[in-house]
Amino acid sequence: MPELLVKNLYEERKKDFELTILNAEAGLEKIIETAEVHRPGLALAGFYERFANRRTQVLGETEMAFLNHKSEDDLRVIARDLFSRDIPLIIIAKGITPPPAFLEEADRTKTAVLSSRLTTSEVTNRLSAFLDNYFAPTISVHGTLVDVYGVGLLYTGKSAIGKSEIALDLVERGHRLVADDVVKVTRRASDVIVGGASELLGQHMEIRGVGIIDVEALFGIRAIRLQKRIEVEVRLTLWSETASYERLGIDESYTQILGAEIPIVNIPISPGKNITVISEVIAMNHMLKVYGESSAEEFSRRLSERLTRQTLTRDYLESDYE
Repeated sequence: MPELLVKNLYEERKKDFELTILNAEAGLEKIIETAEVHRPGLALAGFYERFANRRTQVLGETEMAFLNHKSEDDLRVIARDLFSRDIPLIIIAKGITPPPAFLEEADRTKTAVLSSRLTTSEVTNRLSAFLDNYFAPTISVHGTLVDVYGVGLLYTGKSAIGKSEIALDLVERGHRLVADDVVKVTRRASDVIVGGASELLGQHMEIRGVGIIDVEALFGIRAIRLQKRIEVEVRLTLWSETASYERLGIDESYTQILGAEIPIVNIPISPGKNITVISEVIAMNHMLKVYGESSAEEFSRRLSERLTRQTLTRDYLESDYE
């Protein structure tokens, strides 16, 4: 599980969140361990039974109005009780400055208190998005990711099977490369995974016999994109006479990456086979399924109706003596 220093959050998102440090900088060395953001609410009134103390705390105008109406003695009791829970960070929205006693209690436990000019909802949403991305599960996958008609196709298979060549042909036909050789995959939701290029490789490709090429420099900015949701895995294998391949497409296969389930299409490679056109068909066929249409199921339905009609017609003619 990754960890994030409060100092790193402040330095990386100071401008985006319009942050200002309100107390001693010793609190910047605390660690944020989770992506969740919390508003203390009833905890300020002394109810800590289900208080999520490991989360970053955001105080809005309502919480600050409650604190500002307290006497200094009562405020110190509330603040001391709050900061004793070992919270990682407090961010106060709308640029509201807390009473000095509140900051003094924060300094006692070396807890950073930051102020943001953003509204409570804005700072909460932006902070949640940043933390979700930072703490999102991530792995590196050996493969090639291409945006084909808006569908993210992840090509996998053993080395030298032709993943990069297929991607290059797709780019030449107007599609966009996301990553080649190493795809950095991040889970953004339970069923959503997003792929991007590694910082070192970027949108470069290795073509055996040619070497390293820069896709952006050769084909222009429209030939690349920085990240794309992975929607289908295309697994490339060498053609085998003994292997069994899907013929109708009714029974779909799925694979899991970081716990997210996506369809997988197994494509056998053989000389003269146009995988580029097949890739475009895979992308368009996937979009048809997203919109509720399945060519294989529709064909099967029509075939069943045709056979049923022929059987009924045959039985009728056999029993008709007029």
